[in-house]
Amino acid sequence: MPESTASPVKYNQLVTPPTIRKAAEADFPTRWGHFRILGFEGETPSGTEEAVALVHGDIKNSTPLVRVHSQCLTGDVFGSLRCDCRQQLEMALEMIAAAGSGVLIYEQKEGRGIGLMAKLKAYALQDQGMDTVQANEHLGFKADHRGFELPAQILVALGVKQVRLLSNNPEKVAAVEAAGVKVVERVPCEVEPQEHTEKYLRTKQEKLGHLLGKTAK
Repeated sequence: MPESTASPVKYNQLVTPPTIRKAAEADFPTRWGHFRILGFEGETPSGTEEAVALVHGDIKNSTPLVRVHSQCLTGDVFGSLRCDCRQQLEMALEMIAAAGSGVLIYEQKEGRGIGLMAKLKAYALQDQGMDTVQANEHLGFKADHRGFELPAQILVALGVKQVRLLSNNPEKVAAVEAAGVKVVERVPCEVEPQEHTEKYLRTKQEKLGHLLGKTAK
């Protein structure tokens, strides 16, 4: 069941919000429904970042269902069973279309922000027994290198005042609220665990604080 947004996470409100601009907009029909696709560029301390927003329905005069989704080439494109990314992406688009209004923000944060080649190296370490957090840290990265300031500012730029956030990650809730957008409800985005994702999902829950009910043993 959907739940309230109360979260102990204190997002870093001292981070300077990125300066963003809309770079492009076009019609975007999909098999889930009719969207508009908007491209955004943001100037952050680490350089220029890009993201797209798929917008469905009237998002200004409603409380849209919103998903912030990080790029996953292996899952989103190739259908990897090592993660639940593609299933979450398709679930989100289906739910947004069914809700009548919503936004899916797709940000280029491959491998929780460490990049594609490092992610593949992390895969190799996972094959040797490490979990996703241990592998990232062994390579010299944080457990999760992402920040969600850019997606949050995209919601501001779209004129969204409040949202129903489709996420299991309290950090996303906190980032959106730190940008001044009210999260009136956190809607779970859970995929049924299967053989290849049980350890992956348990690590998300136990080490990254993701709010997952289906993985609890």
